[in-house]
Amino acid sequence: MRDSRRASSDMSAWCSAVVLLSLILLLSVRENNASDSLRGSQFSEKPCEEIYVVGEGETLHTIGDKCGDPFIVERNPHIHDPDDVFPGLVLRIAPFYFSRKVKHI
Repeated sequence: MRDSRRASSDMSAWCSAVVLLSLILLLSVRENNASDSLRGSQFSEKPCEEIYVVGEGETLHTIGDKCGDPFIVERNPHIHDPDDVFPGLVLRIAPFYFSRKVKHI
């Protein structure tokens, strides 16, 4: 009877260890997937190439928002009228990112 209890106790310990190890492994995989998706979004921060061709229905404002460049007119001296944007117009894009600087006191 004593051996039976010990065997039952050992089996219970092994099952608990397997369940715990499975949970750790599952959480680790989920964390890696989450960090991979964050890493992917870092690389996609610049959705536009340096040379951009205006598409149908786009404005300088929508292109600036999409590409992260609020200074499109300044970078493209061939644009004389910001309202005269048409499909096929070629623009130079340079994404502009605001950096957060923390001041230490």
